[in-house]
Amino acid sequence: MGKTTSQRILEIYELANQHFGDAKFVGIKYDEFDGWVAKIKFHKGSPNGSLSARDAEARVALEKLKNRMLKVIERYNLT
Repeated sequence: MGKTTSQRILEIYELANQHFGDAKFVGIKYDEFDGWVAKIKFHKGSPNGSLSARDAEARVALEKLKNRMLKVIERYNLT
């Protein structure tokens, strides 16, 4: 059995706290035009601001968000 949506969101939240300091919001919502939108918003003063990803499936949108965050971590050497 795979991970639940809640487990994926917590994993993204913990990864953000580990590398960026503190995340203000991590979540997912359904948009009539874009499908599922996964978003992470950082506290004021963070150079990143927010990241988001969209897909027809919630699971894939969360995976895309995590991958996007990992690219930022790699690019700026935030390990």
